Amino acid sequence: MNKAFRYRIYPTKEQESFFAKTFGCVRFVYNKMLSERKAIYEEYKDDKEQLKKQKLPTPAKYKKEFEWLKEVDSLALANAQLNLNSAYRNFFRSKSAGFPKFKSRKNPVQSYTTNNQKGTIRLIDSKTIRLPKVGNVKIKLHRQIPKDAGIKSATISKTATGKYHISILVEYDTDIKPVVPTVGRTLGLDYSSVSLFVDSNGQNADYPRFYRQAELRLKQEQRRLSKMQKGSNNRNKQRIRVARLHEKVANQRKDFLHKLSRQITNAYDAIAIEDLNMRGMAQSLTLGKSTNDNGFGMLKNFLAYKLAEQGKPLITIDKWFPSSKMCHCCGNINKALTLTDRMWTCSCGITHDRDINAAINIKNEGCRILGVA
Repeated sequence: MNKAFRYRIYPTKEQESFFAKTFGCVRFVYNKMLSERKAIYEEYKDDKEQLKKQKLPTPAKYKKEFEWLKEVDSLALANAQLNLNSAYRNFFRSKSAGFPKFKSRKNPVQSYTTNNQKGTIRLIDSKTIRLPKVGNVKIKLHRQIPKDAGIKSATISKTATGKYHISILVEYDTDIKPVVPTVGRTLGLDYSSVSLFVDSNGQNADYPRFYRQAELRLKQEQRRLSKMQKGSNNRNKQRIRVARLHEKVANQRKDFLHKLSRQITNAYDAIAIEDLNMRGMAQSLTLGKSTNDNGFGMLKNFLAYKLAEQGKPLITIDKWFPSSKMCHCCGNINKALTLTDRMWTCSCGITHDRDINAAINIKNEGCRILGVA
């Protein structure tokens, strides 16, 4: 199994300078390769055979012209090429991914990835990690890496507030035995913009809505930021204040979702969840802010890997499945049901809460897919 562990690191001033140089070189190489690939396509787009014969640019091509590229980790530049190739594959596989874009130095989050070659990335002790061309860096090792795990790569990132983190990707052997789920140990989750979700037991997540709590303070600080002169020191200080508020909200949300997903994973053997278009819902004028605040997609990702670690399945139900309109008792579909109808009565005489009924239908469909009687 491959798994990434993220830690806080505390580089020295010299190491911060090297990280900044590497971020810039990786961004430069990525943009150069993307620009050249676009130029090749424009030149040979009418001749597909010639287009296939064209040699794609590599980071080594630019080192003769730009000598300063040799000062940084060569594997970081090689990973920039891999990232560009991945971006192209994602675009051709699904247009919703969007065409690869040029990287901007104004992006508040900067990062680069390097690979471990014969111990170039290794933990010296519980407070120090060794990185290629950087040396020993102070690290806060708040959780241990599995024993006998081999380090594959490391991604160094800098946040908008100036904090540095490292994500260490490790590979280790696991002995996961698949769990056979039962109806009683299966849970259905129906998305709710108010409380994050309602489950098939009639319980809701009671999400605290962290962004709404911080919204007034954010408005005040962002208003101050908009009135300051661009490029001034005071504006940069205010930008960091705003970034810290956003970072706090993001950390609160992530902490809540991690704890909630762990509780659900430990309590049930299988989870059924709808495959919703969260990006489309986030663009809604009425539900956009609540959708972004809830982080339902993040919860789904957390559940997926935590269940997989325990050999438990996560079943995704098709978004066109009529979970809200179908009566879970008789199977009748109420085609006249609208989004504003929170309670409705079926022709069989049963009165349903819309969300609870949908969660039960999602659970039943998940059991059907699993083949659980």
